[in-house]
Amino acid sequence: MADLRAMLGEGRALVADGAMGTMLYERGVFLNVCYDELNATHPELIAEVHARYLRAGAEILETNTFEANPVKLSSYRLEDRTEELNRRAAGIAVRAAGGRAAVAGAIGPLGIRVEPLGPTSLEEAREYFGRQVDGLLEGGVDGFILETFSDLAELEQALRAVRSRCGLPVIAQVTVEGDDGKTASGVSVEQAARAADEWGADAVGLNCSVGPAVVLEALERMARVTSLPLSAQPNAGQPVAVRQRKMYLTRPDYMARYARRLVDAGARIVGGCCGTTPEHIRSIAEHVRASRPRASPVRITRRAAPDVRGGPVRPLAARSTLGRRLADGDFVTSVQVLPPRGWNTEALVQDCRALAAAGADVIAVREDRGAARLGVFPTAALIARSCPGVEPLVHYTCRDRKLPRMISDLLGAAATGIHNVLLLTGDPPGPAPYPDYRSVVDVDSIGLTNVVTGLNNGVDPSGNDLGEPAGFVAGVALDQSGRDRRRELARFRWKVDAGADFAVTRPVFDTGALRQFLAEVERKIPVIAGILPLESSRQAEFLQNEVPGVHVPDRVVERMRRAEGRGSGRAAAEGVEIACGIAGELRGRVAGVQISAVREGVGAVLGVVEGLGVRG
Repeated sequence: MADLRAMLGEGRALVADGAMGTMLYERGVFLNVCYDELNATHPELIAEVHARYLRAGAEILETNTFEANPVKLSSYRLEDRTEELNRRAAGIAVRAAGGRAAVAGAIGPLGIRVEPLGPTSLEEAREYFGRQVDGLLEGGVDGFILETFSDLAELEQALRAVRSRCGLPVIAQVTVEGDDGKTASGVSVEQAARAADEWGADAVGLNCSVGPAVVLEALERMARVTSLPLSAQPNAGQPVAVRQRKMYLTRPDYMARYARRLVDAGARIVGGCCGTTPEHIRSIAEHVRASRPRASPVRITRRAAPDVRGGPVRPLAARSTLGRRLADGDFVTSVQVLPPRGWNTEALVQDCRALAAAGADVIAVREDRGAARLGVFPTAALIARSCPGVEPLVHYTCRDRKLPRMISDLLGAAATGIHNVLLLTGDPPGPAPYPDYRSVVDVDSIGLTNVVTGLNNGVDPSGNDLGEPAGFVAGVALDQSGRDRRRELARFRWKVDAGADFAVTRPVFDTGALRQFLAEVERKIPVIAGILPLESSRQAEFLQNEVPGVHVPDRVVERMRRAEGRGSGRAAAEGVEIACGIAGELRGRVAGVQISAVREGVGAVLGVVEGLGVRG
């Protein structure tokens, strides 16, 4: 058994191995196969790769377990074999090393968001990592490499999972997205280095990324803020498409020259990641053998992690007119509109001006993710500029957006004076006009509410100072008729805890159900009731039977049937009358109403707004 900690203390440069996945792919293992299961089904393949890296000069072999955590294994229904597959992987690497190299248990990200950006708690994440650590320890690893992380909260839980089970050395590595030296989560390499030192890691560094040049610049920045041993395992440059295959074409001699530069910059461990082969590692070993990294003069002063909730926040009433009305308890009349399918906005502006004249306070711009329309933020900016007397509220859906994109959209909104947002996870997609469409949720509405709370404090999710607080008024959805009531109450509580300023319900047709739900809510924020004027008995039956989360009582359906029986056009008028009655019944119990229509156009909606003005 090699002593990895003693090797780190020798002061010379150590050579780690290169890519495992690249080598397996070259041997005909398709990408739809679980590479971690190969530890059990084809151990000879894994052993052969380890042996080739060992002969090339690698002194640290990583286990074939980058994705062997229960979350990622669940995609192959292998989560129950987490400990086994990690144990097998460690055993293969230990036997291949034969005492001539140290074996490091490779642990990568879970592939899911952890709190505060996702539903997985820190304790759950630590337990997931812990199962992987248990298997690697049973297999006899000499230490651990935590690699390709971008979220410091997740990286910390992986390190804590190791520390709670053993005292073996831990190398913590992040991956940066570009030449700005930041991860996909906005974490700077300086933040990562300081955090790793604070948590007690034995070494810190970078892997993957886009190539050795970017990694060198990032490592030089790390070296300025930490005295921990540094590690660097870059990709073999950027992949290129060759006959529908992604291939890495960076030559071994180029990687080796950069490996020497990395050592000169302070790297104690050098190796390779995606696209690197034993030929790359052999060339690296020849260039850095017996080299001694530059000693770091840095003496670290321990510092606490940034508090993303600790900055100044504008009072709700100072953020927008909607915020002032909510803070003052004034009844809010919001109307929902759709952006146009084309670029011509003349009809939309006319509708919004008519709604404002009828008494609407807020124009809610709803997203339609099933069709291409004008963007919600440009539409909101147009309404703010063209329709005096009303203020826009943007419905913003997390589905199919990555977190960096969402942050960019929100910063752009703040810069253009749009401060009211309703944050929605988004429903699963139904039939769409685009083939092969798949839905992705990177961060849900709870996570995005946490992000907006940070922006309101002037910081991004990684604690970076953004200057002046954004000043958003953040709304969330409330499903008062959901079948899983306990889950919806819990999610609503988490939304409030995340910093939501108000909530908007699903369409209300049964005021008693809403009153009962609100009576069970632990923490109160202003609630705006969704109002949907029905157009026909067929629509009422559809909502009653086919739309989850919308409860239409039988008495309402029967009213619409009777109205239709009295003649053409009576159903729509009855729908407006029902909507006005529900809104009037809720006045004094909710902070306002948000009126919407199933079809485009504002005829029925305008009738409800005018009806509310008469009854108010």
